[in-house]
Amino acid sequence: MGQVIGLLGACLVLGVFARRSGRFPESTAQVLSAFILNVSLPALVLRAMHRLEFAPGLLVAAAAPWLLYLGAGVYLRLLGPQLGLSRESVAALILTAGLGNTAFVGLPMATALLGPDGMAVAVVADQLGSFLVLATLATLTAAKARAGTSLPARTLVLKVLRFAPFQALVLALVLRPFAFPDWLDAVLRRLGDLLTPLALFVVGFQLRLQGVRPRVPALALGLSYKLVLAPLAVLGLLMFAPGLALVVKQATVLQVAMAPMVTAAILAAEYELDPELGVLMVGVGIPLSFFTAPLLLAQVR
Repeated sequence: MGQVIGLLGACLVLGVFARRSGRFPESTAQVLSAFILNVSLPALVLRAMHRLEFAPGLLVAAAAPWLLYLGAGVYLRLLGPQLGLSRESVAALILTAGLGNTAFVGLPMATALLGPDGMAVAVVADQLGSFLVLATLATLTAAKARAGTSLPARTLVLKVLRFAPFQALVLALVLRPFAFPDWLDAVLRRLGDLLTPLALFVVGFQLRLQGVRPRVPALALGLSYKLVLAPLAVLGLLMFAPGLALVVKQATVLQVAMAPMVTAAILAAEYELDPELGVLMVGVGIPLSFFTAPLLLAQVR
């Protein structure tokens, strides 16, 4: 966990210093974001989904991120306008509060706190939950919010089909019967490994803490849902699920309690959906989650 926290913090700080140094062009965030969404993330999805082993008993872990995202849509569309938030700001909150950082923070945390069994459950929640939501529902949300009007179903479907991570997901499922050669697996792993440092560098590059004060109501709304209300709701639902192993409950709650997904903030920026708010959700949410997630995990019985 110390290594994870160190990596996250170092990449965020490097991004901040890079912007202030004046040595990087203003287009740095846009260029790196395009690389993340079209190269690193597809490579990660292709490799992970091709290798994933799924057991029917882990369906609950896979379903939890979908409930998290759907709940965020209802909750934030209801309360966001009451705070005077624009359509773009509400969409940015839905993307970041509805998607958890289940891979780059969630998997190491599950390993550290729950061991190998917890890690196996966390992988299912990440791959069949968060990644699929990002490639489908989140992309639809971003496209509709960017358009500002209702889009034809055909247009929405094309948006999803053209989203590189979704194409990688389909390709991974098609190729599951075939083993990847070692060289291809190594290339995909190296490209996927770039996602975390580059994504956090982009967040740090765009992070401007002087803009926090006027954003406090929106941040409080989004982070209270992501870090407290949603995990507690999932915990309550799991109490009525008979026969579930304790480690399944623990890993599921832990993954739902993760900080906002870094890639969700990048997706919001890609569609020009209040990028500043998306970045703040990640920049403030990640440090807070190191305290809130273990506290919520301790409530699982």
